[in-house]
Amino acid sequence: MDETGDTPDDSAPEGDKPDNAHGRHRPPKKAKKTRSFWRELPILVAVAVVLAIVLQLFVGRVYVIPSASMEHTLHGCTGCNGDRILVDEVTYDFTDPSPGDVIVFHRPDHWENSEFKPAGSSNFFVSGLRELGSLVGVVAPSDDDFVKRVIATGGETVQCCDAQNRVLVNGKPLDEPYIYWREDMAPVQQPFAPIKIPDGALWVMGDNRNDSCDSRCQGGGGANGLVPVSKVVGKARLIVLPPGRWGGISDHDPQTP
Repeated sequence: MDETGDTPDDSAPEGDKPDNAHGRHRPPKKAKKTRSFWRELPILVAVAVVLAIVLQLFVGRVYVIPSASMEHTLHGCTGCNGDRILVDEVTYDFTDPSPGDVIVFHRPDHWENSEFKPAGSSNFFVSGLRELGSLVGVVAPSDDDFVKRVIATGGETVQCCDAQNRVLVNGKPLDEPYIYWREDMAPVQQPFAPIKIPDGALWVMGDNRNDSCDSRCQGGGGANGLVPVSKVVGKARLIVLPPGRWGGISDHDPQTP
């Protein structure tokens, strides 16, 4: 009740009620403006692309498998949809590659044409789009890179083969369940003389054993076929595309009894 004996009218709209003892009226609250989804979408896309590029530059990178040398572990066969693989670029900052690891590496000096090298373009715009696409895994990287499996490391001696057609490391046969034999080729590995791997080098081979030019043939084989550890980009961890192929990549140690 006020000084005149009247009771204040509580039925007045909230915006017209007196503001405490001074009798001022509060202005009605303005509704918050919401930004249109279609205005935010380009920002979200830009942020996602930037994050993808940063992650691939410093943590991991998506590669497209364009060749059949790692069948069936990695699909890159003629007429099939090449796998997109996530390559961990951090692990080997703290440890060296081990037997069984599937690795991506830059082309060694004695090795010939890369498996990943796409046709280039003199057009600046096209080259820029290709580079952006390689960063987000849409097109094959423009780097001169390969993907193979580590068979032997520094200090070990590798040769082929024993009576059961198995590769030997330090005189012991390997267990290689990942090997793929093409139906149109004999399931026999080409023999090669023993070679001791120097420290800081790797002997690598493709899982598609008779359809992979690797340490056995690159540079004429032998010492010229070795891959310096310094050339390794990272370890292949996951198949991320196509969806039906999603899953981890086997790093079975073939030297395990």
